[in-house]
Amino acid sequence: MNYKLCDGEYHLMELVWELEPVTSTALYKECLPRLGWKKSTTYTMLRKLCERGLLRNQDSVVTSLIKREAIEHFDSRELVEKRFDCSLPKFIAAFLGEKKLSKEEASELQQLIHSCEEK
Repeated sequence: MNYKLCDGEYHLMELVWELEPVTSTALYKECLPRLGWKKSTTYTMLRKLCERGLLRNQDSVVTSLIKREAIEHFDSRELVEKRFDCSLPKFIAAFLGEKKLSKEEASELQQLIHSCEEK
């Protein structure tokens, strides 16, 4: 499944994850001040995300059909593949730049790497 979202779609997903289950009316009322969207924009985006199987709008109650982590996983893999020639070390080097890691951050990354190493 294609989880690629434009910024507006992602913002709507964030609201749903935060508020779900949420009525479509309550969702629109949140979109107006937070995103500046009119009712028609909100409902158009909602319909598109439902058609793609990412959201459900049943009896005017909106729920997500996909977890935030799945979107984050898709986005991060796509970024590394597209911009860093599928190289996680190149991505990390670019991300860190001149930044120094704290001992805690370094330890956490080492533990993460160790847990993902092939046995």
